[in-house]
Amino acid sequence: MKNFRSVFGDKKPVIAMVHLLPLPGTPLYDAEGGVDAIVDAARKDLKALQDADVDAVMFGNENDRPYELSVDTASTATMAYVIGQLRGDIAKPFGVNVLWDPMSTVALAAATGASFLREILTGTYASDMGPWTPNAGEAMRYLHRLRRPDVAMLANVSAEFAWSLDRRELADRARSAVFSSIPDAILVSGAITGEAAEMGDLQSVKAALPNTPVLANTGVRHNTVADVLSVADGCVVGSSLKVDGDTWKPVDAARAAEFMRLAKAARGE
Repeated sequence: MKNFRSVFGDKKPVIAMVHLLPLPGTPLYDAEGGVDAIVDAARKDLKALQDADVDAVMFGNENDRPYELSVDTASTATMAYVIGQLRGDIAKPFGVNVLWDPMSTVALAAATGASFLREILTGTYASDMGPWTPNAGEAMRYLHRLRRPDVAMLANVSAEFAWSLDRRELADRARSAVFSSIPDAILVSGAITGEAAEMGDLQSVKAALPNTPVLANTGVRHNTVADVLSVADGCVVGSSLKVDGDTWKPVDAARAAEFMRLAKAARGE
């Protein structure tokens, strides 16, 4: 938890997504535009988000569909290259997430100097990608071998595109994950990208973990951010800040600015 406070302080952060365009080797990759197009699009989204005064940004490969549990090295390498090209433009704390591969996410965080990462680290799931059993111990030890124990680990305990085979209540799974796997924060998600987490889930997890940061990970919207932040200790937001609220479109500067106005008001700023 101390890493979370070191990165975000005492505020309830709004972490905004920079969804990279499809990466080389994935079915939707634009070979004609190439990596330069990925860099250019990411730079535009980053500028719009920072101009809106989000608290942090996170680089992710949401466009790399179909998703995999073990990501091609080329994807992680390209993400590192893109972030490296943008490094001089990044003025906020930044994090990374390589869907759905904790070891690649850890490697990317270490290589790029990220302040935090997001991953599924615990549990067993039936998922669109097949049987899914991440290994928190392996990922955490890798982070320490790479000499980056300062990276804040944001652990998602309700994986998207998946159904938990652990029949304990979500709050119990979250409480157990904090005890067994020492993440810096817990994330609560909806069923898929862009869909809201149930408020009841946020409330129960936060009640079970009063001393651990608990963030809403998906589906926070302009008309719900105040309610979400009245319970959660922050949020991750992507789709709501895009043109027409569409996950696959670029960031809409006006939507991002209005979202931050509402979030700051909810925080009493």
